[in-house]
Amino acid sequence: MPTPADRSPGQPWRPGTPVPAPVDPDTPSADIRIGYARCSTLTQELQTQLDALAAKSIPRDKIFAEKISTRVGVRPKFEAALAAAREIKAHAPHCRVIFTVYEMKRLGRDAAELTALADHLADHGLVLEMLAGPLAGIYDPTGHGRLLFAFFAAMAETERENIRESTLEGLDTAARKGKHGGRPPVITDDMLHTVLRRRAGGESVEHIQPDLIIPTGKRKGHNPSLSSIYRALAEYEKRQSYPEAVTAAHADFAALQAVGSIRGQTAGSMSA
Repeated sequence: MPTPADRSPGQPWRPGTPVPAPVDPDTPSADIRIGYARCSTLTQELQTQLDALAAKSIPRDKIFAEKISTRVGVRPKFEAALAAAREIKAHAPHCRVIFTVYEMKRLGRDAAELTALADHLADHGLVLEMLAGPLAGIYDPTGHGRLLFAFFAAMAETERENIRESTLEGLDTAARKGKHGGRPPVITDDMLHTVLRRRAGGESVEHIQPDLIIPTGKRKGHNPSLSSIYRALAEYEKRQSYPEAVTAAHADFAALQAVGSIRGQTAGSMSA
């Protein structure tokens, strides 16, 4: 006889929450997709991603889209998409709930963030699907699939860094020719070090902000916004943790290549 979930030894019987009925193994299952689309700036378009998601028969009310940079710590539509996927899985555990994006770089900015997200989805019984890029298809979180994901996540981060370095080199070259472009940073290194030092002493960012003065640019002489400070702190924390994740991803892929090489040599010797 089913026992209420809140019944414990030594307690008298009382009506309780009924035990959830077991799922009939013959219950028909289905794939349920949640789509997510993102671009970084207001001038970029989302239509290509939206069309690709719609082509997978994802209803419009199950596609979450936003124009926001991955530099921003919290992406509201992204969090809503994850919450919706988790909720659907909780209510329909017999169904395969697929979190679908157009390509890997729409999910996160760096290897550590991408890998953590993939683990989060797998931990909640959700499936990750990418429609374009080197890992197009359903992501396999085990074995070689995991190693390849880590590798391409590291490559995506390296690509972003290369673009950034090329941009900085171009600005530097232009500056030597007397041409100055780009926006000066709102939070300089000195300001960041001040924030880090005072936070270590127990002060809040809100308390530190009025003492920070922007040294150059259109807002010279003004205080930076709290969001600018938090963004600079987030970037600093990422720089401290990501190199290890990227190194680990490269090491994993090197190990994968070595395994493939050994298998290839073994197969060659057997055929000979």
